[in-house]
Amino acid sequence: MAATPMVMIGTLRSVVVDCRDPKALATFYAGVLGGDVRAEEDDWVVLTEPSGRRLAFQRSPEHQPPEFPDPSGSQQFHLDIRVDDVDAAERQVLDLGATRVTEAEEDDDFRVYRDPAGHTFCLVFDVDD
Repeated sequence: MAATPMVMIGTLRSVVVDCRDPKALATFYAGVLGGDVRAEEDDWVVLTEPSGRRLAFQRSPEHQPPEFPDPSGSQQFHLDIRVDDVDAAERQVLDLGATRVTEAEEDDDFRVYRDPAGHTFCLVFDVDD
């Protein structure tokens, strides 16, 4: 039996991240991913990375960063950022203000960090798409 093709309703415009300081967090991710930061409003800042993908940062004065790891709940989302040299990339994200969440295990192909607003993200390496 053939699968029924899915009908496209729309296209993904942006991934939106809530935070207390949109400009600062957009600047952090521009340091990680490259691209251009543009403040569309005081409460809305967009990073367009070189591939054209958009990360938008929205001011949320009451934002509480997710706990990770937290056995009582799940994280809201996280970004996987592919890198060629994980040790060099780690030094760079730490210099930009990230913090390390977990210790590296020998067999892992990722490392977990928190951005300056407390969202988790991973540097992934040695993985196939």
